[in-house]
Amino acid sequence: MKKKSLVYGGILLLITMMILSGCSGESADAEKDPIIFADESWASLRFHNEVAGTIIESGYGYETEQRKGSAAAILTGLREGDVDVHMELWKQNNKEAYDEGIESGDFVKLSVNFDDNYQGLYVPTYVIEGDPERGIEPMAPDLKYITDLADYKDLFQDPEDKEKGRIIGAIPGWEVSERIAETLKEYGLDEQFNYFRPGAEAAINTSLADAYKNGEPWVGYNYEPNWVMGKYDMTPLLEKEDTPLSAVAEQDVEIVSHKSLPERAPDVSEFLENYQTSSAIANDALDYMQNEDASAEDAAVKFLKEEEALWTEWVPEDVAEKVKDEL
Repeated sequence: MKKKSLVYGGILLLITMMILSGCSGESADAEKDPIIFADESWASLRFHNEVAGTIIESGYGYETEQRKGSAAAILTGLREGDVDVHMELWKQNNKEAYDEGIESGDFVKLSVNFDDNYQGLYVPTYVIEGDPERGIEPMAPDLKYITDLADYKDLFQDPEDKEKGRIIGAIPGWEVSERIAETLKEYGLDEQFNYFRPGAEAAINTSLADAYKNGEPWVGYNYEPNWVMGKYDMTPLLEKEDTPLSAVAEQDVEIVSHKSLPERAPDVSEFLENYQTSSAIANDALDYMQNEDASAEDAAVKFLKEEEALWTEWVPEDVAEKVKDEL
């Protein structure tokens, strides 16, 4: 009888351990809820989402998702915890919402993804220097500063209003768009130029691409990183003094998370704290996507295979091996 009791006792103990093990597994799974990335629809952000997402899924065992939305919706989601990570937050472009999120503690700055970016007004370099190989003579050899545009109103003639020039602006609703408009007004250029705001980023890039292909004058908004900056030789127009635009021309582009992520996924947060790239890396990826009709995921895989020396510094050795095995 004693022996039989011991057997029953052993079985009960085994069942208890299995139940506890199962509960523990459910708890571990609960802790590994998907990591939600912000997707504001621009290509460089999607590229970084795919790079980070591949490392997180293969190396750390979390699932990842991307949530689309406008800047306002994404930043609200980030404050409320519906979005976990923004891989490319242009802090000066979203200054009020960013400051509120940081000051309230809803946002956590994890890293500066890159700080060699630029946004503002550009012209194709051939406008200033010409392009002998294409038989293009310099059109505006003295054009260096935004204020110099006053001398070239007729060169950048508005096809719908021949009395004025046309400057292609940023998208309505983007803070930088308002800053450009304010800067043009400060310089008095609003009296000589119409500030035309396309409804989508694709329209800006198409306008530039068409002008560049034909060797025509063009002046307008763009930013780095962007595929057109990787593809075309462009020159930014500078400013002699501080203006609303100069305040956002160069800025840290940060990786920001909801406050819960460092506690919920400390390993992922540590990885993202080490994540640092450059505009040149994104430009190359975006140029590849454009020329090869490749996806952001394709560009991420290409980066992870070719830039192993860089990204393996962001993660522990065992994580790096898991990612390389998956690739």
